[in-house]
Amino acid sequence: METITDLWVKIAYYISLRYLLIAGGAYFVFYILFKKQFFQRKIQLILPKNKRVLMEVLYSMQTTIIFASIFLLVMVVFRPHTNLYKDITEYGIGYYIFTIPVMFIIHDTYFYWMHRAIHHPKLFKHIHFVHHQSTNPTPLAAYSFHFSESILEALIIPIIAFTLPVHPTALILFLLGQFIINVYGHLGFELFPSNFQKTWIGRWINTSVAHNQHHKYFKGNYGLYFLFWDRWMGTLRTDYDEAFDELKNRKKHAHGELQGNQ
Repeated sequence: METITDLWVKIAYYISLRYLLIAGGAYFVFYILFKKQFFQRKIQLILPKNKRVLMEVLYSMQTTIIFASIFLLVMVVFRPHTNLYKDITEYGIGYYIFTIPVMFIIHDTYFYWMHRAIHHPKLFKHIHFVHHQSTNPTPLAAYSFHFSESILEALIIPIIAFTLPVHPTALILFLLGQFIINVYGHLGFELFPSNFQKTWIGRWINTSVAHNQHHKYFKGNYGLYFLFWDRWMGTLRTDYDEAFDELKNRKKHAHGELQGNQ
């Protein structure tokens, strides 16, 4: 029979593997394998230093440990006190599917207000500064947090488990989806087409340009998945549309090369 330690090691292994496959895979594709082919989609035309990339990985490994610990506490230790349920038929497949977008909405709301709070000058230097050391983030920065911020980020797991009746597999699917979107936000390349940010749906979707601006300027664009709160609270950067258009209208340079040390 597996011990708590065995379960923790297994969970930490899978979260680390997810990070290496998704964030590491994105870095390999966009920053190494097809760097020149994706040149025109690079938001900041400079590559981060190798030392910064290494720090992103090291801090992210710390975050996986914290996520594994909180996930274990929720799924095993405190599970009898949560709203996690075992049998999908208990609420039906329709409700099971319904909980997935609801979790994204709950998380986006929690993230926006938590994110704005840790930008307060008295909190920023103690909690959020580590993440903002990546002013030109790579996908490897998706989990690059100070340990205190890692805890705040991972709190979405108990927040959902203690409030929303949710099946464990739906929660796992949500955590997988949120990480993929998080990696895209830190990708450093914009994948959406021209004028996407001006379409009826694109106005409300967070993009890699939007989050890259947040890392570059440290102010505005606090959302995670959506731009609802940023638009409603007036925190969407006024130069966002311009930055998106500038990237998409950038002329191709056949022999252009990214700056930086390789």
